[in-house]
Amino acid sequence: MPKSATPVVSEQWLLERYRRQGDESARDELVRRMLPLVRRVAGAYHARGHEDDLMQVAWLGLIKAIDRYDPRFGSPLRTYAIPTMYGEVRRYLRDHSWAVRVPRPLQERVLAVTKAVERFTTEEGRSPTAQQLAERLGMDLEEVLEALQAGSAYSATSLDAPAGRIEDGDRTVADTVGAEDERLTLAEEVADLRDLRDLLDERDRHALYLRFVRDMTQTEIAAELGCSQMQVSRILRRALARLSERANRTPVQLEREPVLA
Repeated sequence: MPKSATPVVSEQWLLERYRRQGDESARDELVRRMLPLVRRVAGAYHARGHEDDLMQVAWLGLIKAIDRYDPRFGSPLRTYAIPTMYGEVRRYLRDHSWAVRVPRPLQERVLAVTKAVERFTTEEGRSPTAQQLAERLGMDLEEVLEALQAGSAYSATSLDAPAGRIEDGDRTVADTVGAEDERLTLAEEVADLRDLRDLLDERDRHALYLRFVRDMTQTEIAAELGCSQMQVSRILRRALARLSERANRTPVQLEREPVLA
């Protein structure tokens, strides 16, 4: 006669066996049956780079729930285990998954907003607005916007990571960040001019100011200074020559130059 199939025992029977007799094989069977639930909890936050860790964390949360569960709680084991696993996952994400450290209250808010976005998207088939999230979570709009922005601190891209298409060769993210700031060159020029400002007297400096800052003609400068246009031409030419000569000297040459009283 064919051997009868082994009857499938219920989760309640396994739980009672583990609670009363400490049979760890019964607990292992409970965990095996609940692995789909573990995967669902671990994948709820879509934390890139932490998938395997979250599976382990959710699995440990299930073990804790089984160890702590008491039928007198009045709810099924699965109902009791889900918030326990979510709590473990949230704690792990809060403590280990941030590329940039942010205050703990903000971390908790980011996790709550992320979960609300996923739930809303599943229910409505579209992404929620920040205002809808604020209404659902009972938060101020500014708090939701801050959490959405802080969510980018979850992960960071290495500056050495490849950037662009394959045909771009060895181009990295660092090659795409920043640009040459023209103000740096201007700052250097201003610093150089500051060192030369005492080389000219007040009239020469004023003539240069009128010509190159106020963009006045030599005739207009002559009227301003009370001299002829020819004198203005000589003043400008002589002042520029002195500045150019001093600017082109080496530090050694400047050290050897006598100081005029």
